[in-house]
Amino acid sequence: MSGAKSILDTHIVSYLMKGGPLAEAYAPHVQGRLLAIAFITVGEMYFGAEKNNWGKKKRKELETTLRNFVVIPYDHEIARCYGRLVAERERNGKPIAPNDAWIAACATRHDVPLVTHNAKDFVSITALEVITEKV
Repeated sequence: MSGAKSILDTHIVSYLMKGGPLAEAYAPHVQGRLLAIAFITVGEMYFGAEKNNWGKKKRKELETTLRNFVVIPYDHEIARCYGRLVAERERNGKPIAPNDAWIAACATRHDVPLVTHNAKDFVSITALEVITEKV
């Protein structure tokens, strides 16, 4: 794959779906790029739909939105990256939420920057480039 690539975390996907100021803030980081999401982000988006009791129309919008991204599936190298970064964060006294760790593992495994609005969740992860906006 050639050209600029980015992995989006779940919050960014949500912002892009909703539109508004946060979507606008991140537009420069997504326009003209090959965009990917981790398999865990797909699950988190479906969880949000279930939790908030989305109707048929909004669920269809979610399906359409998810088709706009390359979905990074689980593989053994991602699992190794996950194990390394969770252990690294624990050693540094900065535990990481499991879903965030999977997203970071996908980004580090593929050496692609992670676009997130929650940069603090991803601090001190070796080899992870984080792109964020302060809004």
